[in-house]
Amino acid sequence: MPDTVDSSMAASRAAVELFGSFLLGPDEFALPASCIREVVNYPDKMTVVPLSPPFLDGMFNLRGTVIPVVNLSRVFDPAAPAAERSHKIAILDYQGVLVGILFHATGEILRVRPEQRSTLSYAPGAEHAVIAGTILLADGARLLQVLDPAALVRIENVPQVLALQSAGRQAARRHQGERRQCVSFHAAGSKFAFDMAAIQEIIRVPDIQPSILNSALCLGRINFRGSPVAIVCFSTLLTSPGASKASANASCAARQFLPDQRIVIARIDDATIGFLVDSVDSIVNYYAEDLMAIPLLSRARAGMFAGCITCPAQTDVIVLDHRQILSSAEIVEMRTGHARLYPTDDTAAATVAAREARRSQRQVYLTFALDNIYAVEIKQVREIIDFSDDIARPPGMPDFMRGMLNLRQQMISVIDLRSLYGMAPIQATAQTRILVVERAGAQGMEKFGLMVDAVQNIMTIEDSRRFAAPRIMRSTDPASAGPSGDMPDVIDIEGEGDAHQTLSVFECDRLLGRLAQELPALAA
Repeated sequence: MPDTVDSSMAASRAAVELFGSFLLGPDEFALPASCIREVVNYPDKMTVVPLSPPFLDGMFNLRGTVIPVVNLSRVFDPAAPAAERSHKIAILDYQGVLVGILFHATGEILRVRPEQRSTLSYAPGAEHAVIAGTILLADGARLLQVLDPAALVRIENVPQVLALQSAGRQAARRHQGERRQCVSFHAAGSKFAFDMAAIQEIIRVPDIQPSILNSALCLGRINFRGSPVAIVCFSTLLTSPGASKASANASCAARQFLPDQRIVIARIDDATIGFLVDSVDSIVNYYAEDLMAIPLLSRARAGMFAGCITCPAQTDVIVLDHRQILSSAEIVEMRTGHARLYPTDDTAAATVAAREARRSQRQVYLTFALDNIYAVEIKQVREIIDFSDDIARPPGMPDFMRGMLNLRQQMISVIDLRSLYGMAPIQATAQTRILVVERAGAQGMEKFGLMVDAVQNIMTIEDSRRFAAPRIMRSTDPASAGPSGDMPDVIDIEGEGDAHQTLSVFECDRLLGRLAQELPALAA
């Protein structure tokens, strides 16, 4: 008899299941404790996920993992209110991918016996709802709805996420410390980035010519250095994948372009495509192991999202794989429409071929404002960061030294170029940027920040358009020459009317070499 009692008690204990309870308004829900990793507060920063269903609040970075957050209220009612900072997020482990479920408040851990549970069944072929059953407690006075994690999250790109995570771990082992560089921009309320190698040029928005022969994705075309280039609105690409051809052209015709909007000219396979974005922000450097895979609740264009990185200002940047933004069929459709509109003769084709052959004889320049517009070879700039108020100013520094800034655990000296060149001071604005440059010193590579009024464009210029600056612009005394003292060359930018510019080329090494003589701390 004692053996029988012990066996019965063991079976009873084995049948008891653990659940975590959560509150959503007046309703109480439960999740199997085995799938709950942890419960966290609502994050300070939530990033919008492109092409996501309305119940996906966004994503956030939890200790190096991107967590998509499902707003449970909007699963049941798409018009439910947005999340509040007081809400909680339960982190679920779904097939090796972490997903957050948003609740109003947490409850308790429950030990549930089989007789307290009931399950729901669905007809074959019917859509599986998120409620898997119920739990009755307190003699039926307390009812909890049991959520089915698998039906709730429905992540379609789990294989891709796991593959990216595995590839990232392998790359981190093979190339620990490998640096990458990308250009970040805003579109559709989120921050994205193209790999630097994909970008040919970044330009202000010129006249975009719409046509009924354009594809559904194509806003129109621009004349880019003598060749027609198709323009895609990046926000439309992310928010309205099914936009019709008529609506795409109508939006282009009625659009009033804003001053910050830019066209990013990218090379995709053998095609040149322009993407209209809301603004171009900065150059971002990151390490291969910093790239985090993004779990998406939609398979639409999932391949274009290479991952996510977190910048020093705790801003999440979605890094794009430019090769998978558009399908081959979409590119062919765009090019076919332009070929019908603008057929080229043999002479024009030869001109384009010659232009492509000269591609290796070009340099990429970044233009920035310091009262006037100047250019610097982009390879001289390590990265671009927003101006920060967290600059510490130790005593005894010269006036042109703004102070010291902690950039990812490394102190950089920030130089106020306006003060250095004797220009009138101005208040820092949202457009103020710091160009981070490097110089080999006695302690290895040293970083310095150059404060500029704003960053303008990125452009590719043929070497034949660069000349020595006229003698009248030079000075033997750099201190009295202003910025031109550190700019021995100029570049001539082709264009019609006001678009034709001649810009002085800023030489970072020349400036840092001069500062090394003035500041002992910079001396090699």
